[in-house]
Amino acid sequence: MNVEAYHQILNEIPATVQLIAVSKTKPESEVEAAYALGQRHFGENWAQEMKQKHADLPKDICWHFIGHLQTNKIKYIISYVHLIHSIDSFKLLEEVNRQAAKNERVVKCLLQFHVASEETKFGFSLDECRQMLQSEEFRRLQNVEICGVMGMATNTDDEALVHSEFRTLRDYFNCLKKDYFLDNESFKEISMGMTGDYKIAVEEGSTMIRVGSALFGERDYGTRNA
Repeated sequence: MNVEAYHQILNEIPATVQLIAVSKTKPESEVEAAYALGQRHFGENWAQEMKQKHADLPKDICWHFIGHLQTNKIKYIISYVHLIHSIDSFKLLEEVNRQAAKNERVVKCLLQFHVASEETKFGFSLDECRQMLQSEEFRRLQNVEICGVMGMATNTDDEALVHSEFRTLRDYFNCLKKDYFLDNESFKEISMGMTGDYKIAVEEGSTMIRVGSALFGERDYGTRNA
């Protein structure tokens, strides 16, 4: 845990921006070190790894699922997850709703948009999302709460491109807020920005940044437990 980097990031971001410490692949001792500094929001990519950490670590931690979520893994996180950032299809949202109902919960979710030039990224297009939000099937969902949007910029040194992609996501948020969530105070989050681009994301209106390697070092994929 890089204590200096942690305090530097907190000093750099406005109080309106939530730091999500991305602890995926990292041992529980690293989470405990950040917890001791006051950090309570942690992000994970793999459901079973998150399940184990939730079982072992303090219960006031807010667990954010930020990776690509498979429908058959929802059951591992649904009873305690604070926020799912990566809803990229109606099928996934429908299954989250079904599992949340079984657990008598209303689960907070963000809609993930594809704004990067890289084809490997997941996410809705704006038209796809509009079709979903206008559908009768969406209106029937009672156990999910849409709280905003999430996206990832292209992995590039071209800062102008990154600015443009984050601006696109902010514009999508504003469109959805105006057309579908105007009276919904819960629809307020723009989750964008990681270690390499969080400063740009904050400039473009991010309310949540997902930072891992700056805090915990590079990821160790050998410890993956998905």
